[in-house]
Order: sequence, then structure tokens, then C-alpha cells
Amino acid sequence: MIQPQTHLNVADNSGARELMCIRIIGASNRRYAHIGDVIVAVIKDAVPNMPLERSEVVRAVIVRTCKELKRDNGMIIRYSSV
Repeated sequence: MIQPQTHLNVADNSGARELMCIRIIGASNRRYAHIGDVIVAVIKDAVPNMPLERSEVVRAVIVRTCKELKRDNGMIIRYSSV
């Protein structure tokens, strides 16, 4: 469960290392984002000499969380905490 002010690790090779969530896209007053949700985030740490810079606002998709995701058919998706 991701909420505003949460610091996140980046899972791609865009050049950003750490993001901070500032808004959850979707409903007007959703409190948490889950797997598959789009958020607006600001870059807090970036790799040098890459196109993305610190304090740049980007959109991101949540692909992995510590909290498990329960589907309607009863299946639970859980990722390791490494």
C-alpha cells in the first residue's frame, strides 16, 4: 500500500533510483495505491549522466509491494521482501 510521501525504489533502467509518491491517479481522494495503479512521483535520487534529473516529476506504475494482493478468485499474490 503506497500513500503520498512514500519513498520507493525504481525497478527499471530509466536512470532514477528513488522516487517519492506525491499523488495517486484515479479517484479524487484515494488513500492508497496498490499493484497496477499509476502514481505521480518526484525523483529523489538519480544516476549521474542520465536523461532524468533530481526533482523531476514523473508518472510511475506500482509493480511490487510488500503487502500481498488478494484477487477476487481467492488467489493471493505476494512478493519476497528482499
